[in-house]
Amino acid sequence: MCGIVGGVAQRNIVPILIEGLKRLEYRGYDSAGLAVINNKTIFRKRELGKVKGLEDLIKLEPIKGILGIAHTRWATHGKPSTQNAHPHISRDTLAVVHNGIIENHEQLRSELKAQDFIFTSETDTEVIVHQIAKMMETTDDLLLAVKQTVHTLEGAYSLGIISSEHPNTLIACRKGSPLVIGVGIGEFFIASDVAALLPVTQQFIFLEDGDIASITIDELIIYDENDQIVNRPIKETQLTADSVNKGQYRHYMLKEIYEQPFAISQTLEGRFINHRLQESAFGHNANDVFDNIKSVQILACGTSYHAGLVARYWFESIARVPCNIEVASEFRYRNPVLASDTLVVTISQSGETADTLAALQEAKKLGAKYSLAICNGPESSLVRESDLVLMTRAGPEIGVASTKAFTTQLTALMLLVIAIGRRFELSAAVEAKITSELFSLPGKIEAVLKLDKEIEVLAERFADKQHALFLGRGTHYPIAMEGALKLKEISYIHAEAYPAGELKHGPLALIDIDMPVVTVAPNNSLLDKLKSNIQEVSARGGQLIVFMDETLQTTEDENVQIIKVPQIDNEVSPIVYTIPLQLLSYYVAILKGTDVDQPRNLAKSVTVE
Repeated sequence: MCGIVGGVAQRNIVPILIEGLKRLEYRGYDSAGLAVINNKTIFRKRELGKVKGLEDLIKLEPIKGILGIAHTRWATHGKPSTQNAHPHISRDTLAVVHNGIIENHEQLRSELKAQDFIFTSETDTEVIVHQIAKMMETTDDLLLAVKQTVHTLEGAYSLGIISSEHPNTLIACRKGSPLVIGVGIGEFFIASDVAALLPVTQQFIFLEDGDIASITIDELIIYDENDQIVNRPIKETQLTADSVNKGQYRHYMLKEIYEQPFAISQTLEGRFINHRLQESAFGHNANDVFDNIKSVQILACGTSYHAGLVARYWFESIARVPCNIEVASEFRYRNPVLASDTLVVTISQSGETADTLAALQEAKKLGAKYSLAICNGPESSLVRESDLVLMTRAGPEIGVASTKAFTTQLTALMLLVIAIGRRFELSAAVEAKITSELFSLPGKIEAVLKLDKEIEVLAERFADKQHALFLGRGTHYPIAMEGALKLKEISYIHAEAYPAGELKHGPLALIDIDMPVVTVAPNNSLLDKLKSNIQEVSARGGQLIVFMDETLQTTEDENVQIIKVPQIDNEVSPIVYTIPLQLLSYYVAILKGTDVDQPRNLAKSVTVE
C-alpha cells in the first residue's frame, strides 16, 4: 500500500527521500509528499500523481535539511488530492507520515475539533499529528507525547514523526504495518520496505509490533510495547540496489515472468539431499509438528489464495490429507470451527498482508496449535508469528501483478504436500516421481517462455474486447482463476473463471463472438470432459483459445485456436500452464496501453483491511 521513507543524516536528506519514494512506486499510490526541517522550520512539498511530479516541484522550489520524512499515499480516507497527501502538519511544528488505518479517527477528530484543532484534510492520518500536538501542550518531550498518543489510537499504523522543536530527532512507530530502520554510518533511515533504502545501506533493523524508536544521528533507542528498552538485531540484506532494476526488460512484470526458472530453482536449492526432501527446511521442529497433524487449513488472499486452491487438490488427491482453504478476509468473521490438530498454512508474498495476519491470529485464538507460513519476506510479521516457515526465495517482485511469487508459492506448497503426505498415503515411488518433476520445472518453463512471440500475436485478438472467460478443470481451475485475475488486473478487461463443467449452469449464456474463451488443457484424466466443454463453446460461435499439451492431436477450426504447450507431468502441470496466461495478460495490457507494473487502484502489499 502506501510507502514511507525518512531519515536523519549528516547530509541533505531530500535526494535520499525522493529516491526512496521512487523505489516504493511499485506499492501503488496516488500522491507523494515530503517534509524536512531546516533552521527549526518545517518545509513541506506535496503533489498529486507520480513521484516525478514531486521531484519536479522541488527542482523549481528547492528545499533541504538533514532530517525529513516522505510518503506515497494510496487513498483510503478521502479522495486523492494534494490536501489529503502526506505528510500532515499540526500548528506548523509537527509533521507525520502514516501507513495503515486509524479505526477510531472519527471520535478523535470530534474531540480535537472541540479543542480548536483545525483539520485541512479528509484523512484519518491527520488526527494523529493533532493528537501528538495536543499531548505536547503538557510536555516538551516529543517521545513521551508520541507514546501517549499511540495509546489512544485503534487500528494499524506505521509512523514517521518529526518536530521543529526537536530538529534532530526522528520518531518511528510500528503496529500492524511494516517498518524498518536502515543503519548507515553516522545516519539512520526508516522505510516501509528495505527496497527504498538499498542505495544508502544494506543493514536493517526490523521493528516488532508495538515498537517505538527514538532516532538521532548519534543514537537509536527502541522501546517495546511494554515501554521497555530493547535491542533488535541488525540484519544484512543480500539485496542490492541493482536487484530491483528492470534491466533489459520493458517492464518489471516481464522481467519477473522470465525470472521464474531461476526463482523456482532457488526455492528447491538446498532442500534436498540425494533428491530426498529434508523436513528441516520447514524448521527445526517440523518433524514433530507434522507427526501430530490430522488436517490442513490454508488461509490466503488474492493470487496466494489461488495457489492455496491448487494445493488443496494436491493435499487430498496426492497425499490424502483433509484440506480446507478460505479467503483470509472471510475466515475470522464467520466464527469458524478449527480442530487443534490442524496445521494452519498461511500464504503471502510480503508476509505483511493484513487479512492473512489477522486470520492467523484468529486461528490461534480458536485453539490451533500448529502454524506454517509460506512467504517471500524473511523478516515479515507472518514469518515471526508462525511456528514453521518455508521461504519461497522468489527475490524482489516489483510488478503489482504477481508472477514469480505465485509459481514459487506453488513449488513450496508441493514440498509441503510431500512432507506431510509421507505420514498419510504418499508412497515412496510417487514421492520420487514428484521430486523428479519438480527438478524438471525450470527447464520446462524455459521451453514455455519460447512461446512468447506466438502469444504476443495472439494478444491482438483481445485488443477490442471488454470481457473474457477462462475455463479449467481440477487443479487447472485455480490456474484459470489466476489467468482471469492477471488479465483484469493489468488490462482492465472484465474476466471471469469457471470450472469447465459449470458452463451449462449459466456461463454458456454469455458465449458469443465478442467473448474470448481461454482454456488450459493438459493431458490428464479430465481431458475428454474438457474437450466436450470446448465443443459446447465452439458450437455456439464462441472464440476459443486453447493452451494444450503438445502431444495431443486436435484439429483447429475457425472458432478454435490452439497453442501447443511443452509436455509436462500432471502433478506439476499447473505451475507450467500458469506461464502462458501471464504472458497473454502482459501483451494484452501492452496493446491496451495500461500501466503494466502499477495498475490503477491497486497496491502491491495490502497492509490494511
